[in-house]
Amino acid sequence: MNTKDERIKAVRDAEAALRPFVSRQQREVMVDLSRSGEEQGFFQEKLIEFGNRVASMPKTYEQDGKGDEAVVHLHYFHGGSDWYITEKDSDGGVEQAFGYTVLNGDTENAELGYISIAELTECGVDLDLHFEPRTLREVKVEIDARDRRGAHPKRQAKRPAQGMER
Repeated sequence: MNTKDERIKAVRDAEAALRPFVSRQQREVMVDLSRSGEEQGFFQEKLIEFGNRVASMPKTYEQDGKGDEAVVHLHYFHGGSDWYITEKDSDGGVEQAFGYTVLNGDTENAELGYISIAELTECGVDLDLHFEPRTLREVKVEIDARDRRGAHPKRQAKRPAQGMER
């Protein structure tokens, strides 16, 4: 088998592994762009990278007791909400992942808990293709820094619209 055939097989295998972890819309775009165009190489690499990441992620309870030192492997986002996944279902599925959720930028009520990846993807939540695995502590520090800068949508929504200041 030549390297082109091997790459095609690697992309297909990655797509299959990633299928339950990405919304239909996002997956279709990634697959289409991985087949042709100037960004073909980028999307092939992303499919392979995330397919491998999902395949090697810890399963439920494998990071139990690590607290903020647990590694976050995936980040999903939609609007001002974020889901940081530390473990996938023990059967490799998507019904009961575990992670950290920040809804609508509300960091005071953010919590660790079980998250349905299937539910997220059905609702069109996007997988962050630029996210690099890091500890939950590092993620929380980044969120706090973003909030201090006022870069979060929740904080921006509190500002009056231009020309509407009192």
